[in-house]
Amino acid sequence: MTVFKKDKLQIIGFQSYGTPSKLYVRGRALEDEEIDLQQKGIFNLLLNTWKRFETDEIKHTPINIHLSNKKTFRAETDKDGYFTVDEPQENLEELINSEGWLTFEISYADTHLKREIIHQNKFPGEMLIPSKTSEYGVISDIDDTILHTGVVSSLKWKVLLNTAFKRATKRNALEGTADFYHQLHRGKTGAAVNPIFYVSHSPWNLYRYLELFLKTNNFPKGPILLRSMASFRSRNRIGPAPQKQHEIINILKTYPALPFILIGDSGEKDGDIYITIAKKFPGQIKAIYLRSVSDLKRVQRIEDLFQEYTQIPFLLVKKTADAIAHAKQHGFI
Repeated sequence: MTVFKKDKLQIIGFQSYGTPSKLYVRGRALEDEEIDLQQKGIFNLLLNTWKRFETDEIKHTPINIHLSNKKTFRAETDKDGYFTVDEPQENLEELINSEGWLTFEISYADTHLKREIIHQNKFPGEMLIPSKTSEYGVISDIDDTILHTGVVSSLKWKVLLNTAFKRATKRNALEGTADFYHQLHRGKTGAAVNPIFYVSHSPWNLYRYLELFLKTNNFPKGPILLRSMASFRSRNRIGPAPQKQHEIINILKTYPALPFILIGDSGEKDGDIYITIAKKFPGQIKAIYLRSVSDLKRVQRIEDLFQEYTQIPFLLVKKTADAIAHAKQHGFI
């Protein structure tokens, strides 16, 4: 009888965000499928795509988060392997680096899982605490805003094609976007450390893929906020507000004194979401940038949507150079 060896266990810590008095940690406990994001060849790319979505979660197990000041926090994974720590904690600013990042270590609390755990049961995690001197924050979509995905294509086939057949290191950012985001990160003075948050409709299964894309294309480091596969599968059903909207509102509530620039595209619902948020949080949104996609009906709808909404600066971006000029004109960079 053939005995199949069980995969080792891992923990993926998602880059998150918090405050000097709030620890907010998110991640997922999974079997290690040994996905190599650098592998070449169509077969390997397809196999890696399959592994990303055919996950084996470690359900209902305790997780420890260890801070550098020796304090430990406990969480428990849910039925899909996700865990969250949302705890008050004083003086976290004493643990951050010059860019505002707090690093910590994640581990399985139960060392008797009868499974081998990779990396000696030590997994990295990071949380961003924006500087009190930040001029503003930036919340940006990913799909068709900085990364061409074909999200407006029929049946979303281009999204699947690009993800399944292209390595993250071979995906090109839309022209000039990384430079624009670095200018926003540095702000008007050129010496700021304005926080950048990346929010996408993509599922958490693509977290490491998108993380590598952002790093390869030299984007400013920032929390990457995605959603569960259950939410992804129900994206076209009539129901509550989109997960992206919830994530953005949570950021705004976390930093009520910090104004934000919202960046998205005209292809899907970014325009509707951003206007709804701007109305809900008057005075906290400095500007809205929506990249124009190659769909005249969608572009026209966005132009009509914003025609009567003139309370804050808005630009439908055809070229990144236009967004840079607009940002300079309004004193953002």
